[in-house]
Amino acid sequence: MRNLFFILFLSSFGLTFSQKTTRILFILDASNSMNLDWDKQTRMDAAKEILIQSVEKLRGVPNLEIALRVYGHQSEVTNTYQDCADTKLEVPFAANTVDAIQAKVRTIRAKGATPIARSLEASAGDFPDTLARNFIILITDGLESCDNDPCLIAKKLKDKGVKVTPFVIGLGMDLSYLEKFKCIGSYSDAESKDAFKVVLSNVISKALLNTTAQINLNDISKKPTETNVTIFLYEAGTQNLKYTLTHTINRYGNPDTLILDPNLKYDIVVNTLPKIEKKNVALQKFTHNIIQIDAPQGFIKLISTKNINNPNYNMRVSLKDHPQTLNSQTFNSVQKYLVGTYDVEIFTLPRTYQRVEVTQSKTTIIDVIASGTFNYTATKGLVGQIFVDKGNNSFEWVCNLEDGLKEGKWTLQPGNYKVIYREKEQKSTAYTKEKSFKIESNRTLNINL
Repeated sequence: MRNLFFILFLSSFGLTFSQKTTRILFILDASNSMNLDWDKQTRMDAAKEILIQSVEKLRGVPNLEIALRVYGHQSEVTNTYQDCADTKLEVPFAANTVDAIQAKVRTIRAKGATPIARSLEASAGDFPDTLARNFIILITDGLESCDNDPCLIAKKLKDKGVKVTPFVIGLGMDLSYLEKFKCIGSYSDAESKDAFKVVLSNVISKALLNTTAQINLNDISKKPTETNVTIFLYEAGTQNLKYTLTHTINRYGNPDTLILDPNLKYDIVVNTLPKIEKKNVALQKFTHNIIQIDAPQGFIKLISTKNINNPNYNMRVSLKDHPQTLNSQTFNSVQKYLVGTYDVEIFTLPRTYQRVEVTQSKTTIIDVIASGTFNYTATKGLVGQIFVDKGNNSFEWVCNLEDGLKEGKWTLQPGNYKVIYREKEQKSTAYTKEKSFKIESNRTLNINL
């Protein structure tokens, strides 16, 4: 089944971007298939509703002229006949044509063929001159039904010096169906009517502004392969957040095209680990801007492959020689970081410290040495502490015994230890005792204190 979609063509007749006038030609499909149901109304009613709302928003826009061409509305299509010449400029370009277009749209009834190619070809003559910024927005529910090939017409227009750059916005479309328009240009899809209206609004904004941007998050080779990260765009020098987006690589393998206000400068925050800031970014009007940001990234994973004790370690990650915590990462998780050197503190007993290198697109594995188990029992409740023996009579605190308990269990890293304790009920330091012990990986040591 065919679904409703819009195509935006930018037709540049040798224009220079210094011209102020913008012209948008709406081409409305009134073919018979537009009478099929869509979202509790017919496709025709939905298209008319969206078009009427869209042109209303263009009322009073300075230096803008809009026109309307319709096809499939003059001749009935039958099983044996379709009028492939059924295309007509109903409202030509002029100032203040919003009312005329809305009035004409309300009277249109869907009944004919789908001569997309002929409408596209005829539309080249609908524009009064080649000096303005000229756009075409085609509203249709399906593929060409006549003999002409829209791809061939698009090529002919290009050969004549008319640059055609369409944007297909499909609603609930099978992408294999949309691929039929790839010969003309790129496309987007929306999953709901509300989403479709948002996309259409963006398309019209793009026609009016004709200023677009893409944010390249470059890898170590300066290729824009990094993605899937939240980006904030603030008005430069302020905390006025203008745009929030999840960076996306589109289906053509390029960073997605953004429609941004070219009258502002931006402070851009890329929420990588650590975050990247690029300040005071200006856009050049009436062109496609590429914002280059170096963001090469790799991964860190925390594991303990030989550990039979089912550990659940966390670790603290910070930049090399920076005490501030950058991230707290859980056991067996994989986290992305900018390429560079990091200090990690793993919450083993005692703590494990490492310095690691993150490289482009590689996963740096931190494999923690398997721990052992220390069990103690006593005839009376104890107070005390466990220390790791660092050698040369140097000891580092590891943990306290549970106050007043007769037994305890601790998971410790391999090494030499000393437990210093006394019975809690004893009131003299003379009852202090100590015991040295050794922990080995995946071994359990039982001691009677």
